[in-house]
Amino acid sequence: MDIYLSVVIPVYNEEANLEPLMERLYPVVSGMGKSFEIIFTNDGSRDRSLEILRGMVQTYPGVRVVEFNGNFGQHMAILAAFEMSRGQVVVTLDADLQNPPEEIPRLAAEIEKGYDVVGTIRQKRQDSFFRKFASRIVNITTNKMTGMRMHDYGCMLRAYHRNVIVNINRCQETTTFIPALAQTFCSNPVEIEVAHSERAAGESKYSFYKLIRLNFDLMTGFSVVPLQLFALFGILTSVLSLAFALFLLVRRFIVGAEVEGVFTLFAILFFFIGIIIMGIGIVGEYVGRIYQEVRKRPRFVVRRTYGFDE
Repeated sequence: MDIYLSVVIPVYNEEANLEPLMERLYPVVSGMGKSFEIIFTNDGSRDRSLEILRGMVQTYPGVRVVEFNGNFGQHMAILAAFEMSRGQVVVTLDADLQNPPEEIPRLAAEIEKGYDVVGTIRQKRQDSFFRKFASRIVNITTNKMTGMRMHDYGCMLRAYHRNVIVNINRCQETTTFIPALAQTFCSNPVEIEVAHSERAAGESKYSFYKLIRLNFDLMTGFSVVPLQLFALFGILTSVLSLAFALFLLVRRFIVGAEVEGVFTLFAILFFFIGIIIMGIGIVGEYVGRIYQEVRKRPRFVVRRTYGFDE
């Protein structure tokens, strides 16, 4: 049977949010009057999330669960659900209720207008200054890497046409950022404004380190611009260094030998050493990605599925 809507929700230690989420989500999707499925991916939760999800499979028709063998990350959880989804419209949604499920019909309506990716902009965002600042960095980085001009990649409430999902499923990258990956395959994206609320319960799964890792994945996973910029900087530095050496040579003949300026030279030397180390780090990031890809290890391991045998 053809399915119109697939709602994909990654879950990691969200036991307190799952039942309130379902009480709001299920009436919304069933009220649209079209066929649907709700796919939860349990990403190695250590609380009662899996137990609650298995109960929902028995209680709510159309609910399906993918159980991971461990914790593989939010984006891998979404990709696993993408591979098993069948909807012509696929909507991703976090389980923390910061983005209201009541917005889903609006996203589906935009897909029906002919858009293939519907992004969202969080209005009156209820997050800390740190998270807002980190998201702004992610948005700027993603736009530079993909060449797109969207404003809020951090909001997981997004809709995709089946054609975009098919292309995403063909990719087998071990690390990726789904909103940016979708932008490389879409031809007619759009953004709409949606409401935003404080996290209902629990805590954010994105630490400061994970946000830094996300930016590195964006820079090295979607472009070679960092390498090109570093190469250009190296050329510019070489030219300036040559000019500075000629200046010192001329000064030696005019002024004579002197010891003044030794600490300035040390400062310049340390600056260049820092730049070299940074460049090695950038190259190492690309080499590390190559290392991960050539190992050909599974991106995730599915232990069991529930509700897909209907």
